[in-house]
Amino acid sequence: MTKIDQLVEKMSLEEKAALCTGSGPWTLTSVERLGIPEMTVTDGPHGVRRVEDVHTFISTSVPATCFPTAACMASTWNVDLIQTVGEAIAAECIALKVDVVLGPGVNMKRTPLCGRNFEYYSEDPYLAGEMAVSFIKGVQGKGVGTSLKHFAANNQEYQRTTINSEVDERALREIYLPAFEAAVKKGKPWTVMCSYNKLNGTFSAENHRLLTEILKEEWGFEGFVVSDWGAVHDRVEALRAGLDLEMPGPRERRVKAVIEAVRSGQLDMSVLDEAVRRILAIVFKAAETDKGGSFDAGEHHALARKVAGEGMVLLKNNGILPLSDQKQIAVIGRSAKEAYFQGGGSSHINPTQVDNPYDELGKITGAQALSYAVGYPADESFDQALIDEACEAASSAEVALLYICLPATKESEGYDRPDLDLTAHQVALIQAVTGVQPNTVVILNNGAPVVMSEWIEGPAAVIEAWMMGQAGGGAIADVLFGKVNPSGKLAETFPLKLVDTPAYINYPGEIGTVRYGEGIFLGYRYYDTKEVPTLFPFGYGMSYTTFEYQNPRVSSQTFRDVDGLTVSVEVTNAGKVAGKEVVQVYIHDHQSKVVRPPKELKGFAKVELQPGETKTVTVSLDFRAFAFYHPAYRQWITEDGEFDILFGSSSSDIRCTKTVTLQSTLELPSILTRESTLREWLDDPRGMQVLAYLYEQISEQMRANFGGEDGETIGMDPMGFLMETPLMGLLYFVGDSMPSSPEDVVEELLAKVYRSD
Repeated sequence: MTKIDQLVEKMSLEEKAALCTGSGPWTLTSVERLGIPEMTVTDGPHGVRRVEDVHTFISTSVPATCFPTAACMASTWNVDLIQTVGEAIAAECIALKVDVVLGPGVNMKRTPLCGRNFEYYSEDPYLAGEMAVSFIKGVQGKGVGTSLKHFAANNQEYQRTTINSEVDERALREIYLPAFEAAVKKGKPWTVMCSYNKLNGTFSAENHRLLTEILKEEWGFEGFVVSDWGAVHDRVEALRAGLDLEMPGPRERRVKAVIEAVRSGQLDMSVLDEAVRRILAIVFKAAETDKGGSFDAGEHHALARKVAGEGMVLLKNNGILPLSDQKQIAVIGRSAKEAYFQGGGSSHINPTQVDNPYDELGKITGAQALSYAVGYPADESFDQALIDEACEAASSAEVALLYICLPATKESEGYDRPDLDLTAHQVALIQAVTGVQPNTVVILNNGAPVVMSEWIEGPAAVIEAWMMGQAGGGAIADVLFGKVNPSGKLAETFPLKLVDTPAYINYPGEIGTVRYGEGIFLGYRYYDTKEVPTLFPFGYGMSYTTFEYQNPRVSSQTFRDVDGLTVSVEVTNAGKVAGKEVVQVYIHDHQSKVVRPPKELKGFAKVELQPGETKTVTVSLDFRAFAFYHPAYRQWITEDGEFDILFGSSSSDIRCTKTVTLQSTLELPSILTRESTLREWLDDPRGMQVLAYLYEQISEQMRANFGGEDGETIGMDPMGFLMETPLMGLLYFVGDSMPSSPEDVVEELLAKVYRSD
């Protein structure tokens, strides 16, 4: 018997029930008589938001490094760098006596309006999953836990605590669950946090299929499931569903409800014991890491600067960047002196220090080279005088640097954005400044895409700097002056306008339900399929150098799905400065029984190259890279056939292609029913076999009934028409030639099919 099993036996019912509910806003219940320690958790995911007094819900948090938010981190496409960030956050957790940091967040960016998108990685599940795995490994490798969130389909802030996310099974499996699945299977987070919303009619906190059948049984999750703060509606039902820990506490009524449910027989003691075991396993794992001490704030600040610089995306450049010998620079924009580096809400960090973007520029150019204009108000008001002042400064300089940030009223946790626009004042400011100074660089600080059609033609260059963390001001200067060659790539599509976005028709829902009507067609999958033009495509990002791709190779021209495939391509830095390129590998299925997007990201690698240097980039593709989820079979399946391996610099910039042939090793069971069509019978190997003796008879009778081979009597091909008719319906046309009734014939055929299974 293990130590934990012994403790469970010794614990009273009251102690077990109490352990499954927090003792405070950030702490778990301790049991002193049995040596069960208190465990402390805190908000993340891009820094440690530990309040000074963990027994209070909202108070001043102690200083910690504010790293760039997830939107910026994902744009690095650098899994090793993200793991290093995880290690740094773990070091700060240890110093600040935190056992579990609440992150990472891997929900999909279904709509760019979602107020919390800055905390999430991507619109693509593969990229989000790889980022999460690296972050988790970084944190947990140092003995601190993570809490993967928010499970699942939490894709909007509008009515987030009550909305019912209605998602079909294939979209759920292919889009909204894979990042969680990868993180659980490869990263092994200590905890998983359920979301507030309902999923297909049931609150996530009480969703047995989600928390137990999928997460724990199918994926093998071994940690405990914790509620988002206040997400539990029925504590007993939540326990039964697989929700182990309710936060925050204390909640005396919840504890009593569990005790009474066990005593009355409504809740089996074994269910409670299982939750207790899972919680205790993590509590004691956390206790293995000694807490206290200090962390190297300077080193972590430098790391934050590196991440910010690598995550920034150069969207446009007519050659003005990098800056070099400009003697007079107009710096315009409130966010140049008031750095806008993080979002509002639970992830808001008290930074150890903040780089002032204006001051960081001065360190490179000298203060005498800079002039400043505030540019725009802090809110959404309009002030022509500020625009006039900015234009005067810009026209007197050689270059204008225009720092633009969205006001906090437009994007934050807790509410969604009303639109994708900058403020009316900011749009007018950009237009006016670029009108008097063509050498204008726009630097954007925001957590999600903004539309730019009204002004994108004006600036000489545009940099997406995101919510760039406390060291982002210095990182912007590094990119502007070429100390860092930009290598960020968009982890989400920038649309031309809001109405182009996949979820536009269905968001935000009505009467308490939001229908994910776009199905699997999220992000670039939608834009590719519909051939909708975008402002900037998924995976896009410019550099101060150029890269050439050549000599694509595959490990085998024909391969079995279970063996996977190794693909490679040579990449050369064809420019004059060192740089990093993200090689993106997409898959295109030539033919499938279900609709599939034109391409899907299934691998990537970031490579650093000196001028003229060539390296071979290699990516491994496994079974899942070629599979799709089939709801009828309730599993991932592959099909024989040809696939294109697409090597790209972005989703719309495919540099070279190789075509391979997949051999599926799956032996799928039959899914034929009484309602199956003739086509479905013929497509099923067993169905075709048992139907063979009847098929010719049916064909002849159909042609006779409908006018010969070409159906000239009714002007159509009878068999083409009847392929979509249920077999039982066809047998009625055959009439008396059948030995028994159509119902009996079909039942007999089905019996033969399933006997052969």
